[in-house]
Amino acid sequence: MQKDSEAPHRSYDRQWDEIEDMLETAEERGDEWQGWFEECRDNGDKEGMKEAARNYKALQGVIKCLKWVLGEEGVEHPLQ
Repeated sequence: MQKDSEAPHRSYDRQWDEIEDMLETAEERGDEWQGWFEECRDNGDKEGMKEAARNYKALQGVIKCLKWVLGEEGVEHPLQ
């Protein structure tokens, strides 16, 4: 873990298409977790439902951040 006084080293070398690809992958994985949640619900698997919901919600945050970074219209600041 870094000390508060040390700034992380950032290369700033990501390409826009790399960020777009990551967004697409995150959206696909979100759909997969949503499907897994529904399957677990149908099977009465509460632990599976919790895991799927947790991962789906995490990916929603990732998706919102990536859309914000890309400047997608209508996407509010991710921390608000």
